[in-house]
Amino acid sequence: VLKLFKLLHRTRQEVFKNDTRALEAARQKINEEFRNNQDEASEEKINELLKIASDVEVILRTSVIQAVHTDSNKI
Repeated sequence: VLKLFKLLHRTRQEVFKNDTRALEAARQKINEEFRNNQDEASEEKINELLKIASDVEVILRTSVIQAVHTDSNKI
């Protein structure tokens, strides 16, 4: 669980590099979700939550892009 938690934070730092608002929002959401489920005892539910977190990490890494305006009509 801790390994996945750290991986999500590393991915967040790479994906939202130089975007302080997105970095902070992602940090809060990751921490909130892990905190809300820290007392989960069911092995089945824990495995399901770990699968969801792993899927989120893959989606962040492969689907999120950051765009920067370089000119008034160019991104």
